[in-house]
Amino acid sequence: MSLTIEVARRILEASKKRALELRSPVSIAIVDAGGHLVLFERMMAPYGWATGNISLAKASTAVMFNQSTDAVAQWGSGIPGFASSMATMTQGKFIMAAGGWPIRMGGATVGGIGVSGGNAPGRDDEIARAGLAAAESMIQTTPAMQFSNSMSQEASLPYPQQPKPAYSSMSQPHSQVASSLNSPTPQINPANTHHLASDQENPYGDEQVSFDQFNEARGDQS
Repeated sequence: MSLTIEVARRILEASKKRALELRSPVSIAIVDAGGHLVLFERMMAPYGWATGNISLAKASTAVMFNQSTDAVAQWGSGIPGFASSMATMTQGKFIMAAGGWPIRMGGATVGGIGVSGGNAPGRDDEIARAGLAAAESMIQTTPAMQFSNSMSQEASLPYPQQPKPAYSSMSQPHSQVASSLNSPTPQINPANTHHLASDQENPYGDEQVSFDQFNEARGDQS
């Protein structure tokens, strides 16, 4: 599942609506799973140009770590040089400030949203979460997404049960072979077994002969 422009527009409109309710003109950036910009709006244009870059950095950071930027700020602040290093490596698309969230659909992260420019503490985060609520409502009401969710749940099962074929009307060759292998082997008495050379004939026909009679027969022929 990927983030389409229709879904991104729905998320942006929900965030924008909440920003208007709070009378807090902000910049809203929505990126896909690779951090590429899908949709952007700066509500306070032509002012607040810096909030545009910050919102894009928040959205990219949320996708990069698959968690909110507020959570990244909490554990990242304890690592010396972490923020500056990440900002340099990502060419400024990293920031540790609240207002960025990953967008998840069907159990997968498909993008991220970043909001900047809120005129009160926590406003950026609240506006971003309004967009996430719109995305969740789309998952619950769209049949295609419901089907994708059900498929992902089935795929998460460790060992799906498979139907067992019935062979009631078929013969069981393996059991017949096993029974023949388990049957007792006839015992041969070495005393009653006589071996003749390939160039000798039995002068007594098919009758059983003793060892002495066989030697006599060999003496008569020699």
